[in-house]
Amino acid sequence: MSEQRSVAFVVCGREIYSRDVENIQEVTRLCSGLSLSELARTVCEHLSWTTASGRHKLKASEKLLEQLAAAGMIELPTKQLQPKSKQKISWTKATDPRSEISGKLSALGAVSLEIASRRSDKNLWNEYVDRYHMLGFKKPFGCRLRYFIVCESGPLGCILLAGAAKSMGVRDNWIGWSDETRLRNLPWIVNNTRHLIFPWVRVKHLASHVLGQLKRRVREDWHEHFGYRPLMLETFVDPAHFDGTSYRAAGWICLGTTTGEGLRRPGREYKTTPKMLFVKPLVKDFREQLCSELKGREAVE
Repeated sequence: MSEQRSVAFVVCGREIYSRDVENIQEVTRLCSGLSLSELARTVCEHLSWTTASGRHKLKASEKLLEQLAAAGMIELPTKQLQPKSKQKISWTKATDPRSEISGKLSALGAVSLEIASRRSDKNLWNEYVDRYHMLGFKKPFGCRLRYFIVCESGPLGCILLAGAAKSMGVRDNWIGWSDETRLRNLPWIVNNTRHLIFPWVRVKHLASHVLGQLKRRVREDWHEHFGYRPLMLETFVDPAHFDGTSYRAAGWICLGTTTGEGLRRPGREYKTTPKMLFVKPLVKDFREQLCSELKGREAVE
């Protein structure tokens, strides 16, 4: 292998060659006035480094730039530290508790999922989840879809889909993933990070009924918004509070319990309580596609 084609770094599953490093060095010299985020975007453009939805992989690019700087190969602009402030969500009358809704599922009439697309709908969804979900609202990263669960009487709950967990031993072993394949094909798993039925709604089988609808439409919804179709859903259930009945009833598979250890980062430790991990394949050959060596969208199109 020539020196220019030798692998210098591997970042988030992407092999960075010596020639790539030379190009990045030239970019940082010529564009010394750019901020770190602007440099990261420029590097993504030069390397054609994108996510499955076609967006620039800015976090991975910043990580590469920081590694090059730590190795003394480039100089980066000084970071301007800004105080982090968590925006508190105000609870308004719009999300006040309503009269109890109970009885049989059939008595509700047509139950459907509606995507919160407008800013006002997203803000309302955020308020509901912050007020009534045990985990509250946390800003999701990357691709995500917010759904309202609705019927003729009004909203019944909320669902959020977002990116999958970065690394999960019980899941990765079950799929048959190597680290390299996981990093490349992880976007084709989507996490059901929030599933909320409002506390005044007491209708048996509603939660599993909604999960069935989600399974049938999520691939097309995701493709419409982000340009590709996911292959599997996943979710975590806290056994201290729930037993996963609605997921089991909807045909999700319990793979086991997590260790409670999060991703390790230098100088940081992340611990949580063990959770049950459920998955729902969306196509018959999900494992074959998730383990495909093909890169980019060709793996699933």
